[in-house]
Amino acid sequence: MYFGVDYHPEQWVYPYAGTPEKPELQWEKDIEMMLKAGINVVRVGEFVWGLCEPQEGRYDFSWLQRLLDLMGQAGIQVVLCTPTAAPPVWLARAHPEILPTDQRGLVLREGTRRAVCLNSDVFWDYSKRIVEKLAKTVGRHEQVIAWQIDNGLGGHFTEETFNEDTRRDWHLWLEAKYETVAKLNELMGLRHWGQLVNSWSEVPMPMQAPTVHNPALLLDWRRFSSDTIVQYVRMQADLLRQLTPDTPLTTNLRPLLHRFDHFDLAEVLDFVSIESTAAIKARSSELACEIDMLRSLKKTGIKAPGGGQGFWVMEQKAGNVNWQEVNSLVRPGVLRMFTYQLVSRGADAVLYFRWRQPRFGSEQYHGAVLPHAAHENGRVYNEISQIGEELKLLAPALKDTRVKPEVCILFSHENEWSLQYPLQPNKHFRLREHIQLFYNALHDRNIMVDFARPTEDLSAYRLVIAPSLHLLSAGEADRLKLYVQNGGTLISTFNTGLVDAYHMAPVTGYPNNLTDLFGLEVLEFDTLPPGEENHITFKGSFPTTHLHPARVWCDIIEPKECQVLATYAKDFYTGRPAMTMNSFGLGKAIYIGTQSHQHFYFDLVTWIRQMCALHPLLKVPENIEVSMRQKEGANLHFLLNHQASAIRLQFYKPMHDFLTGTNVMGSHELAGHGLLVLDEHPEAKQME
Repeated sequence: MYFGVDYHPEQWVYPYAGTPEKPELQWEKDIEMMLKAGINVVRVGEFVWGLCEPQEGRYDFSWLQRLLDLMGQAGIQVVLCTPTAAPPVWLARAHPEILPTDQRGLVLREGTRRAVCLNSDVFWDYSKRIVEKLAKTVGRHEQVIAWQIDNGLGGHFTEETFNEDTRRDWHLWLEAKYETVAKLNELMGLRHWGQLVNSWSEVPMPMQAPTVHNPALLLDWRRFSSDTIVQYVRMQADLLRQLTPDTPLTTNLRPLLHRFDHFDLAEVLDFVSIESTAAIKARSSELACEIDMLRSLKKTGIKAPGGGQGFWVMEQKAGNVNWQEVNSLVRPGVLRMFTYQLVSRGADAVLYFRWRQPRFGSEQYHGAVLPHAAHENGRVYNEISQIGEELKLLAPALKDTRVKPEVCILFSHENEWSLQYPLQPNKHFRLREHIQLFYNALHDRNIMVDFARPTEDLSAYRLVIAPSLHLLSAGEADRLKLYVQNGGTLISTFNTGLVDAYHMAPVTGYPNNLTDLFGLEVLEFDTLPPGEENHITFKGSFPTTHLHPARVWCDIIEPKECQVLATYAKDFYTGRPAMTMNSFGLGKAIYIGTQSHQHFYFDLVTWIRQMCALHPLLKVPENIEVSMRQKEGANLHFLLNHQASAIRLQFYKPMHDFLTGTNVMGSHELAGHGLLVLDEHPEAKQME
């Protein structure tokens, strides 16, 4: 298990620390405190281009070499970043064409990170140069166990730029996709408003205009911008693999927040690294959902340091952030709890951002392991030191364990991009909120979840949930049919199959290419404003704990072969199906034509759990989150109490507590924000 911090040694030299005689003295003191806290890895270098190349062609990596040597003496390993996220000021002054142009045609100026256009050949050339020099000079140091490529890709709304270099690449991308201008006009539907083009050079970039651009053009623009980011990372990855072939590669990703295809990017990487938002979100299921989304980006072909098969947390906030209106502290015990939430869901490394609060710059008051006046009695430092000691105990048990869910939720970036088009049937529909309703119900019933694109092999899952796949290609529809035909259970919902991969609406009925799978056709859909709702009446054995409303969207369904499970209770479509089930091959396809409140999804999980033989990991009271990592012969259960008050648990089999080395049986009180890491005691396994 790797346990570390994000370290910025360049900010802790004389005159900000150290002495004139020993300007880097603070590094030695920091390393001493790191070792006491159990730190065994640091990430360094994400923003040091201007220090490593202060003038064009004049390089200085000697300070990095000294740092790596010090880390080597202490036995601390290093993730080294390529510093391309923050180009130096001299580069922008010498080549202003690298600066990004926004949607209004305004140039965004230098002096910050991410002030670049990734379509600039000039910037690519300089990026290659600094990465190559870095790799050849210090990249082969024995302490370097991984590369982080760039930092915060797409951050600050820089996923797209509108430079002339971008225009050139955009037209080349379109030509490669469509081959002829006539085909582009046809498949984009540019007859609408008479916006036909006669050459590739006439295709506009979707800059600010009097009204909205064609949705097919916007969708392709998002695809192109995503491909640009992926290819930029691939360029660095190819170079680093050539120069340091045994060092795995990653980059830090936020929870599918930025507008590029994270699944595509993960294919370029050796392992996935994430940023945790635990400091700004309190609901455990929202955090768990983000973790599972990011873990799911790469399920096979993982090559992580130490042979691990999990993901890394490259930035776990050690305290408050500094960019909200109010930046509250993370409460005592909560940092430890959310660290274990990450570990329980597959993390093989946790690095805290950041080691020390800087004395200067835009992150002066960002939370850190150590405050400005650093000392060993700090609250956060002591809590992290405790975690470090515990993870040393857990490391042997965690080795080679994996998270293996039986349920999968489908998500594609292209679908989300299509739903961000401004002219939607209901602007109040939010895909992430819709997904979260399903996820909350599974999470609170202690059922583990993967995420996947609709193009993936789904055969390993007992249950697949496909919420609102508004954009659905023919190939994706075939994948869903194959999954159900072979015995899988699929749940799909309203707002599915309204457009194909070219953003073209079907003439064969909704959901496109899936009417036979669900045994129905959606004739119309009625969208409801906030505060207005229909109601759902259930038939048969579906369990209902509340009266369930129909909100946001109501599909008006014509049943064909399907079984009707629920109907609408009012309006002109009273008695029309709201929820159906259809047998297809060896499996079942369930369709939910509306969105309801959270209680409905709890009832849905209770019902579907029996149908699919899904079992919760452990029977525990509400507010206890349960996750599991497993390997042959061992199931590690993590129990997290997200409440500030204690909760009493009851164990009917003897369990082994890895953190205390004791056995747990019968009644047990779990402290507020407390946790347990358990496996069945060998005696219980023998009894079974």
